[in-house]
Amino acid sequence: MNPEEKINALRKELHEHNYRYYVLDSPVISDYEFDMKLKELQALEEANPQFRDSSSPTMRVGGEVTKNFNTVAHEHRMYSLDNSYSREELADWVQRIHRILGETRVEYTCELKYDGASISLTYENGHLLQALTRGDGFQGDDVTTNVKTIRSVPLQLRGDFPPKFEIRGEIILPLAGFEKMNELRVKEGEDPYMNPRNTASGSLKLQDSALVAERPLDCLLYALVGRDLGASTHFELLNKAREWGFKIPQEAELCKSLDEVFAFLDHWDIHRHELPYETDGVVIKVNQLQQQEELGYTAKSPRWAIAYKFKTEQAITTLEKITYQVGRTGAITPVANLKPVLLAGTTVKRASLHNADQIAKLDIREGDTVMVEKGGEIIPKIVGVDLSKRPQDSEPTTYIDTCPECHTPLERKEGEAQHFCPNSTGCPPQITGRIHHFISRKAMDIEGLGAETVELLFKEGLIRNYADLYTLTKEQVVPLERMADKSAENLIHGIAESVKIPFERVLFALGIRYVGETVAKVLARAYKNIDALMEASEESLTQVNEIGGRIAESVVSFFKEEKNREIIERLRNYGLKFSLSEEQLQNQTDRLKGKTLVVSGVFENLERTELKKLIEDNGGKVSSSISSKTSYLVAGNNMGPSKRTKAESLGVPIISEGEFMDLIK
Repeated sequence: MNPEEKINALRKELHEHNYRYYVLDSPVISDYEFDMKLKELQALEEANPQFRDSSSPTMRVGGEVTKNFNTVAHEHRMYSLDNSYSREELADWVQRIHRILGETRVEYTCELKYDGASISLTYENGHLLQALTRGDGFQGDDVTTNVKTIRSVPLQLRGDFPPKFEIRGEIILPLAGFEKMNELRVKEGEDPYMNPRNTASGSLKLQDSALVAERPLDCLLYALVGRDLGASTHFELLNKAREWGFKIPQEAELCKSLDEVFAFLDHWDIHRHELPYETDGVVIKVNQLQQQEELGYTAKSPRWAIAYKFKTEQAITTLEKITYQVGRTGAITPVANLKPVLLAGTTVKRASLHNADQIAKLDIREGDTVMVEKGGEIIPKIVGVDLSKRPQDSEPTTYIDTCPECHTPLERKEGEAQHFCPNSTGCPPQITGRIHHFISRKAMDIEGLGAETVELLFKEGLIRNYADLYTLTKEQVVPLERMADKSAENLIHGIAESVKIPFERVLFALGIRYVGETVAKVLARAYKNIDALMEASEESLTQVNEIGGRIAESVVSFFKEEKNREIIERLRNYGLKFSLSEEQLQNQTDRLKGKTLVVSGVFENLERTELKKLIEDNGGKVSSSISSKTSYLVAGNNMGPSKRTKAESLGVPIISEGEFMDLIK
């Protein structure tokens, strides 16, 4: 056997043993035999570098150093999930599903919700091409080198797989491995890691992949994304992915009714503690892929999936002091400063008290013994007070009536839960908060400029708003504390480069209340430039898909302020982009302006997402349900009969994919 044949045979054999050990948990050779074969392969590859292969089992050993993790756009956005905490909320979600689909028969796939670091793996021709972290959902960090060291991630697939697809899951640290890592750290005189989730997440960003290879990380996968995946249901896709060599947890179950979903929840609420890794809930997904497409997405989450969270862990501690924070919009948030307590693997020192109503409802006072839990396992919140332990000299909490920073009397609008400081142009945390938001990664992403530097620039009187950033010079910045010559140069360069940021991100950066990333994109696409948006009325805004009355009122109010208009004019003069690019404007028309369309069924030439984008690019609004306001129902194959019946009863025109294309020609 020549060296190339020997290398290929060893690779094939080791891939098989790796799959049996790390995915099937049924090895047929000893660890020693595996290591000997791996060493033999390494020696052969070193002697014959012309046969190097990025999918070789030797890639798992690590050794490559990554100094900077490149940020890469996700080909398919990674959405977050809506959460539910009760059976009532879950039942409401199921009712919504039936109402939108107009169908009584819906199946669900139930899977455990794994507590790790989200990952998206791209495979091409059966080889691992790229591994991206979740990031902000639109873009993530390229951690391919580190992920290749995780033994349960296949470098080469088996069987009949699609030519290209993405598979999503969680990088986790099993409890046994986490305990071993901590035993070793304690022996070496270092502090133990706080929890498996954060340790797994931190491992992905280690610069030396050899260190990642030493950690007992695992990868559990649960979702495939791509075209022509060869299945009609989510559950079928999971089984196919398992055949291709992925570690798909066996706990996933197909449920044909809400009662079966509840039975799954009941079982795992008790038995989850027997699992070798942490789980904090169950994810319920509509099983039929066509129904998933029909349901679509909100601005943040898929409508066809929801996370049910198990009852969270609680801790008891003392509330030592209540303080108040001022946000960039002027919103006041009361904060409970607690005696430090360990909760779900992290030390909790502070918890949000949300607003005056919440304090009054629980009658929370300084000195109280309180119950703390993590809302959604992330943000600590106070859920109760032990009145039997309340000190005798306890005084009810009097909510502040002036701003803790600028001492302006606070306001509370009717229907609002929070108090606000109205001094938007003179209150320091509001000013710096807006600048922090402006420079953030999802907005202007100004390199070399962080929160501390913003505070310093404001304190020194060099900036009073975000437009002032563009007047800064290197000479002004160099004398600042901890600012070397090179740092100052990088900061000025980062500000200059930010003028290339596209319009929709500039719009998000302005910090208009209720205008997040997704809403900013919607508004940019609908109005094309800042001038048209500044002149838009509330009525015009609410005609735009996803824009409600609250957002419309906030946008109109922001542009009414003369100071905001002045700042926008300054930013325009400094070269910032306040209109869509020529490339973005291509193929955009007003042909469907004022029209609302519902898309249903499977189409021959277009993906449903492409069809919806065409509607929006031509000025139309996409709706998920039919009403008397619907202009057209675009009908594909296998459309639910109830949608057709409703459209016919309301006299809504039903058009085909071809007729739709004629509409926008």
